[in-house]
Amino acid sequence: MNNALESFGRLLQIMDELREKCPWDKSQTLESLRYLTIEETYELSDAILEKDLDEIKKELGDLMLHLVFYSKIASEKNAFTIADVLNSINEKLIRRHPHIYGDVIADDAETVKNNWEKIKMTEGRKSVLSGVPNSLPAMVKAYRIQEKARGVGFDWENAGQVWDKVQEELSELEHEKVNGSPEKIEDEFGDLLFALINYARFINVNPEDALERTNKKFVKRFRYIEDKVNEAGKSMHDMTLAELDVIWNEAKKNV
Repeated sequence: MNNALESFGRLLQIMDELREKCPWDKSQTLESLRYLTIEETYELSDAILEKDLDEIKKELGDLMLHLVFYSKIASEKNAFTIADVLNSINEKLIRRHPHIYGDVIADDAETVKNNWEKIKMTEGRKSVLSGVPNSLPAMVKAYRIQEKARGVGFDWENAGQVWDKVQEELSELEHEKVNGSPEKIEDEFGDLLFALINYARFINVNPEDALERTNKKFVKRFRYIEDKVNEAGKSMHDMTLAELDVIWNEAKKNV
């Protein structure tokens, strides 16, 4: 604990010095840091998916710097300090864990999540969905919306029901492909994606992680094809799909 406090204190001191002496750090604002923070968050996400613990450590450090940076700028505006930030999260954690700091009983993770949502509604929120940021990527947003709805009991009973819904939405999409307008096709495609995300949740798969792992797998295999084509002194444009498919199947065995 002492080492952690000492290290955190050193970071705060460095931040003070950089804000005072470094031209770049002095010029930053809450707004200018925003997109950089988003980038750092995605870099952390990549490191987690790659299970690279050393890289996770580095990216956590970068994010920690940003948290301290925002707090430093806010303190200059007499808005809040890093101590205010920490006190706020400490109080929130205690308030939202009455099974630890109070007399509420919660023996499983699902009960804890449900209690969490109920407590948030007593904190002035008008909707359980108000805690889902508008700027989240659509797939992450859909997953979080469904989790929030589940927290207050609005959910399917089992995975079989959700799979039936997936099949229903697929049929409706097929119908609109033949008979519908581009807008209706897009609408039904969105419904199908939402149902698939719901199904993923019921089979304990995070759809965002699953899709990103598939993206990474495709990139590795596609680059394998590019390398093989280049080694043969050819261009992909000059090869048939059947020829490329042979290399693709080879890639599936090797990467």
